[in-house]
Amino acid sequence: MKKKITIIGSGFSSLAAACYLAKSGHDVTVFEKNNTIGGRARQLTKNGFTFDIGPTWYWMPDVFERFFADFNTKPSDFYQLEKLNPAYSVYYGKDDYIMIEDTLDKIAIAFEKEEPGSSKTLQKFINKAQDNYNVAIKDLVYNPGVSPFELVTTETFKKIGQFFSTIKKDVRKEFKNERLVTILEFPVLFLGAKPSDTPSFYSFMNYADFGLGTFHPKKGMYQVILAMETLAKSLDVTIKTNAPIEKILVANKVASGVISNGETYLSDVVLSGADYHHTETLLDPEYKQYSEAYWSSKTFAPSSLLFYVGFDKKIKNVNHHTLFFDVDFEKHAESIYDKPAWPENPLFYASFPSITDSHAAPEGKEAGIFLIPLAPGLKDNTKLRMTYFSKIMDRFETLTSQKVREHILFKESFCVNDFVKDYNSYKGNAYGMANTLLQTAFLRPKLKSKKVNNLYFTGQLTVPGPGVPPSLISGKLVAELINKHHTT
Repeated sequence: MKKKITIIGSGFSSLAAACYLAKSGHDVTVFEKNNTIGGRARQLTKNGFTFDIGPTWYWMPDVFERFFADFNTKPSDFYQLEKLNPAYSVYYGKDDYIMIEDTLDKIAIAFEKEEPGSSKTLQKFINKAQDNYNVAIKDLVYNPGVSPFELVTTETFKKIGQFFSTIKKDVRKEFKNERLVTILEFPVLFLGAKPSDTPSFYSFMNYADFGLGTFHPKKGMYQVILAMETLAKSLDVTIKTNAPIEKILVANKVASGVISNGETYLSDVVLSGADYHHTETLLDPEYKQYSEAYWSSKTFAPSSLLFYVGFDKKIKNVNHHTLFFDVDFEKHAESIYDKPAWPENPLFYASFPSITDSHAAPEGKEAGIFLIPLAPGLKDNTKLRMTYFSKIMDRFETLTSQKVREHILFKESFCVNDFVKDYNSYKGNAYGMANTLLQTAFLRPKLKSKKVNNLYFTGQLTVPGPGVPPSLISGKLVAELINKHHTT
């Protein structure tokens, strides 16, 4: 039976859910508080430069292909994808870096140079990671997190030990070279937790990195959002921008609509892809599932301090994606997860999309995105932001042997306060709730409210977890759940 469905937010998970629900014949309206769609995946354009404000890594291309295939389309119908070579580089000191190229064979050669014998170890490690990927991405994560029995299969039973060991233990058991260790531990940061708190099973992220590779959509990640918008509108989804939600209406313990800009919109189902914690503040207190104590007890993925910088020249000695691991990884992680504070010596990441994509900057100029992972909930002000910009610029110039400060045309920043203001993000987190052992699958906040009928959730704080591919999957899972309950 056709239902009238209200969706809050227009990020990856919301747009995915909108497409699936509209395809099932429902009347779907998406409400977005900002003036452009995309949630965290919006774009900044300035003086001929274009920056992805949020995600810049395109990993797990098969998940995107699976999404578009569900609508008898493919990514190439909407955007042009390029596999990056190198995928990224990692700096450890002045003019001292390791290049991660576009095939496992090439990466194995780089490993062998660092640690003799490590190439064979790497091949075994990635084979195991690929096996985990096949179990996880092709099957396990496409479960709605309703029951612990979703995790019980013949394949997962064989891997039970991997849920009780950690990425850190497994990597360090096989590799002794600290530089190689940090490269292998790096991908799980996308899951929002320390390698020491991430179950071994999540080594499938290493296969996503080394086995599948890193891609770039021409004109930026926002092209994926625009593709999903095109698809949604072709399915008659209505999208309203500048439409913040002030309240979720509940009648007789059943969600009955929303209030936006003072106007009431009635519907049969309400689905929120907005921040889960924030969504529950839109309900009367008796309808909240999770207390403030619950949220404060959870491990959240980091927030970030980001800078979007326009340079008047091309930048040397960097790649499209460049990581700066020249300082203590453990100390920075401690300042995020164990003793939340601004890190004294932060690791940072830089992206220069204009190296690959001429649309990102005017000819002869460079677009630079700089990111420092931070603990959520930290004090945030202009003075702190500028202090840390100076810190990373000092190191950037030294490590890459070039002067860039005098070539800055402009810079914009985005940090904890902006994540709260623009996305109603809990404590200004950037990636949602971390995927630790006790925050995996059925142990995450539920897709369906247990207190309000016809109220559902999707996105990075629920199943399956943080990241763009999981958000696409989350939209599919919640749409299937809604159809299960409301299609007769």
